[in-house]
Amino acid sequence: MTVSSKLVEVPKSGFSSIPVIDISDPESKHDMEKACEDFGFFKVINHSVSSELVSVLDHEAVEFFSLPTSQKTQVAGYPFGYGKRAIGRSGDVGWVEYLLMNANLDFGSHPFPPGLLQNPETFRNALLEYTKSVRKMTCDVLEMMTDGLGIKPRNTHSKLVSGENTDSIFRLNHYPPCPLINNNNTNGSNIVIGFGEHTDPQIISVLRSNNTCGLQINLSDGSWISVPSDPSSFFFNVSDSLQVLTNGRFKSVKHRVLANSRKSRVSMIYFAGPSLTQRIAPLTCLIDNEDESLYEEFTWSEYKNSTYNSRLSDNRLQPFEKKAVSLND
Repeated sequence: MTVSSKLVEVPKSGFSSIPVIDISDPESKHDMEKACEDFGFFKVINHSVSSELVSVLDHEAVEFFSLPTSQKTQVAGYPFGYGKRAIGRSGDVGWVEYLLMNANLDFGSHPFPPGLLQNPETFRNALLEYTKSVRKMTCDVLEMMTDGLGIKPRNTHSKLVSGENTDSIFRLNHYPPCPLINNNNTNGSNIVIGFGEHTDPQIISVLRSNNTCGLQINLSDGSWISVPSDPSSFFFNVSDSLQVLTNGRFKSVKHRVLANSRKSRVSMIYFAGPSLTQRIAPLTCLIDNEDESLYEEFTWSEYKNSTYNSRLSDNRLQPFEKKAVSLND
């Protein structure tokens, strides 16, 4: 899992800092639009998610990951449940353990064996209330994006992730301190990948973590930039399906997580996905004619199955890109 790569590469693209969006200000829609076009990534402040709720879920997550592995594996499964090191089913691994859940259920369908957790109902209730709050914030953000693009109606994007049959996922990640990292190495070449580079396949992803850094995003010039931790804020990733819906105008951001030698990192990610039967294609209002469409239409189920059979670092949208037609054909 140790790789040779500089910890932080100096960007050549004039990058200065992570875009910060105040979602209490409707005029932030312009900054949000630019952040989605330039980076596919931004930080949200002045949100309505309760800090007390976040603290409760944070505590419950730490309690769960503190259990012996033999107990955590009692809730192992695929695709949902506990996992360690292995990411997906195509051979990817990382310095991580996680708990993956269906975010559209009441979490009672994810039974914890009797005696596994000290307060299982507290954990379930925290999961339920957190995902409800983050789902609402996500819809607010998507509607601001729609306003920025000048699209009507406002819920063009948000309605895709707000229905009862949407296929959204909630993930808790724990990156333990990694003894494989050599802190005496001063050139930054000795790093361990916690979660390998990838884009997210859904519409949009919402991340929150504790105060341990590790997340990096990849810029258009190929350089990796570390994202400063901020436990009071949320970070939004444009995902593959939103890139398709905007016909490539918004960029699905490639990102990764590096392990830390001294501190644990706990993150919680809400992946907002559409229903399995939802058809994904560039919005007609963003293109003048069909020839300008960069992607073939697909259902979310088709794309989801395709990503499950790929490696993390693959360009998973490539099979769905329209092939250029030669004038000589």
